[in-house]
Amino acid sequence: MLSNRWRHSLVGRFKVLRMRFVFLAVSLLFSAAQAQVVTRDAALECLTPAMEGGEPGGKPEGLNGRVVTGYQGWFRAQGDGSGLGFQHYKKRGRFAPGYCTIDLWPDLSEFDADEKFATPFQHADGRVAHVFSSIHPKTVNRHFSWMAEYGIDGAFVQRFGVQAISRGGDQRRLKFENQKLILCRDAAIRHKRCWVLMYDLSGMRDEDFEKLAEDWKQLRKRMELGTDPNDSAYLHLNGKPLVAIWGVGFKHDRDYSLEKTEWLIRLLKHNPDWGGMSIMLGVPYYWRTQDRDATDDPRLHRVLELADLISPWSIGRYGNGGYKISQIVQHQTADLAWCQKRGIAYLPVLFPGFSWKNLKGEAHAGDGIPRLNGRFLQDQFEATHTAGNRTAYLAMFDEIDEGTALFKCTNDPPVGASKFQTYEGLPSDHYLKLCGEGRGLLRGERKELKDR
Repeated sequence: MLSNRWRHSLVGRFKVLRMRFVFLAVSLLFSAAQAQVVTRDAALECLTPAMEGGEPGGKPEGLNGRVVTGYQGWFRAQGDGSGLGFQHYKKRGRFAPGYCTIDLWPDLSEFDADEKFATPFQHADGRVAHVFSSIHPKTVNRHFSWMAEYGIDGAFVQRFGVQAISRGGDQRRLKFENQKLILCRDAAIRHKRCWVLMYDLSGMRDEDFEKLAEDWKQLRKRMELGTDPNDSAYLHLNGKPLVAIWGVGFKHDRDYSLEKTEWLIRLLKHNPDWGGMSIMLGVPYYWRTQDRDATDDPRLHRVLELADLISPWSIGRYGNGGYKISQIVQHQTADLAWCQKRGIAYLPVLFPGFSWKNLKGEAHAGDGIPRLNGRFLQDQFEATHTAGNRTAYLAMFDEIDEGTALFKCTNDPPVGASKFQTYEGLPSDHYLKLCGEGRGLLRGERKELKDR
C-alpha cells in the first residue's frame, strides 16, 4: 500500500502531466486548424467538460472582496488557423496603416515567436509590428497568468449572441468562439482564477432568442457549463452558478424587447432542465432613474428584480470634460441601496479611459476620455470604496478597440497613417498593478491608494 504522502505526490504529478498533455493537444489542434467551411456539429465538438483533477474544495462563491474583469477574447490574426484574418483589428476589410480599429497596440515583448503575427505596420525603427490572436493557447494562458500575478480575481468571458446563433451557413466564428471559451476555462482552472460566461445581446433580434436558448443548451449539455464538478473555477453566487446577460434596458440600438430578455432570464433561472443559474444583468448606467441611456419602459424594474446581480455600464458616462468623485459616490450609493433593499447584489463597472478614434474616425477623436496617468481609474476605485462597495468589474482586460484595455500595451506603437494612444510613458503593466492596488483598497487591506 502506498502511504498517503506518496499517493498525493503521484496524484500531483499526474495532474501536472495531464494539464501539459491537454495544453499540447489544444496547441496541436490550433496549429492544424484549416480555413474551411465549418458545420455546426464541427463547431460544437470542442465543447467538452474539464478534465478530472481540479483543485480540491468548493466552487468560488460570491463577489464580495473580488475584483473581476471583462475578457473580450475576440481578436483573430492572419495565420492563426481560424481563416478569419485580422478580426477586430481591420477596418473596411483591411488591416494596414490608415485602416485599423484599435487605438492601443499590445505589448508583446514577453510573447513567444509563435504567438506573434506579423502585420503591415512598422515601428519607428523599421521593425515589423506584431499582434496576438485570442485563440492561441499560450496567449490565453498568459493573459490569465497576468490576472493571477497582479491580483485580478477572475474574468467574465464575453460571448456575443449574434455569433452564438450563427445566422450565416459558415460556423467558423462559432467554432473559434467555442475554442476560446474552453481555453479561458482551462486557464482559469490552471491559475486559480474564477470565470463566468457573459452573453452580450448586442445585435440580437426577438426572433433570435430561441436559437440563443439552443446555444445555451449545447453549452450545458456538451460542456456542462456551471455544473461540471471538475471545473473548479466557475463562479457561483447564492450557491448557484452565475451567468451574465449584458444589454438589458438600453434605450438605443436594441432590436429586441424586454419580453424576450425576461423569457431568457426565466429560462436560465427556472427551467427544470436548463435552469438553476444565478443571473447577472448588465444594464445602462441610468437604469435606476430610467433616463439618458436607459429605456423609460415601466416594465424595466420588474424585469431587473429577477436578477441576482446588477452591473451598470459606466463607460463614457463620465470623465469626458471633467468629473467629480462625489458624483460617482452618490450614484453608486443610490444604486447599492436600491439593490440591497431587494436582496440583489451590485457590481459597479470601472474603466481606465476611453478612445475609439481609429474605430470611429477622426470626427470622434473628441470622444476620448483621458487616463490621466492612471489617476482616473484610481479615483473610481476610491469612489467605489467610499460608496461602501467591496467589489468591482474592470472594463476591459483586453479591449484595445475602444482604448479601455488594462493589460500590457506599448509606448512604442507603429508609426504612419494610423495614430495610436500609449500609456504615456508609464510601464506597460501600470494599469494591472493599479488593479491589484484597488483590490486591496476594496478588501480593506490598505487605507488608501498611493499617488501613482
